[in-house]
Formats: sequence, structure tokens, C-alpha cells
Amino acid sequence: MFEYDQAIVDTLLHDNQHFQELYKQHHDLKERVKSAERGVMPMDGVTLGTMKREKLLAKDKMAAMIEEYRREHA
Repeated sequence: MFEYDQAIVDTLLHDNQHFQELYKQHHDLKERVKSAERGVMPMDGVTLGTMKREKLLAKDKMAAMIEEYRREHA
């Protein structure tokens, strides 16, 4: 995730509490979705869909923060 922006991600992870929280939330949801898709963690389709949307929303928010950082430090 965000391989091309790894330096910015590292900076935000170090300096920005909100980015840290989003990063952790995205990671946790990613693992839960993987477990559900493998059948390790039984889950109905509605719950799985909700988790996928939450994961995507966290990623979108992080992408916006990366873009804002890029604009501010260009």
C-alpha cells in the first residue's frame, strides 16, 4: 500500500496521530477481511461488505493526507 509514497507514509506514521490510527484501522480490517474470505472467521456477506467499505474509506483518507502532505512540501 502506497509503495511509491513510502517516505511520506513513514513521516506521517511518525508525526501524525490521526494517520497512525487510520493505518492501524486499515491493517486490522485488512486482516479481518482476509480471515473472513478464507473462512477462518465466519461472517455474513453484509458484515464483510461493511468491513471492506470501512477499509477502503480508511485508505482513501490516508491517500488524501498523503496528497495534502505532498502539496504542502512541494
